[in-house]
Amino acid sequence: MESVKKIIALVVGSVFLAIGLNLFLIPQGLMEGGALGISLIVHYVTGTKVGLTFLLISIPIFMLTWVVYRPFFYNGIHGMLISALVIDLFAPLKDVAHILQSGPIASSAIGGIFIGIGTGLMLRRGISIGGTDLLAQLTARSLKINSGLIILLFDIIIVTVGSLSVPRVSLVLSLVTVCSVGLTISAIVSWNVKTVQSNDVFNRL
Repeated sequence: MESVKKIIALVVGSVFLAIGLNLFLIPQGLMEGGALGISLIVHYVTGTKVGLTFLLISIPIFMLTWVVYRPFFYNGIHGMLISALVIDLFAPLKDVAHILQSGPIASSAIGGIFIGIGTGLMLRRGISIGGTDLLAQLTARSLKINSGLIILLFDIIIVTVGSLSVPRVSLVLSLVTVCSVGLTISAIVSWNVKTVQSNDVFNRL
């Protein structure tokens, strides 16, 4: 039963991720953090598929996790492969994004929420999509510091490089996306914990 729930979370999460990227971020030339952000930079500059680039970027990192800390490899390999495939399968959404008529500000926030929902659903089932987040986790584990701080640092660097490399990319709006993703992930991952804590308090009354 648990494996079925993981599969559902993986597929549904990847779909949310793909919608956020293809329907909101890419049509507006917006950035995200992590390996997805690097993939978007490559896409904006060369037109290469985002999912394929994400896969190519992630492979060396997964090889490193296999050598250094194998649990990270097992937790992320399926998420990386499926999400990369679904992202490119949903690429045609870019061509119909104009129907929504959502501006850059709305797209940066909504796209971030979709990506956050997708990533959060997978994380709740112990699934990671890997990328530079895995590299950040390895770094944090080696330095014994908070992995969230390393991930945030990586994300800020990546969106900054993206805004400098691609003239049409807005640094401010991309940071809005990064914050939107982070807050949504945090809310989804901690939702059940908060509910359990609230029930415990209620039961004690």
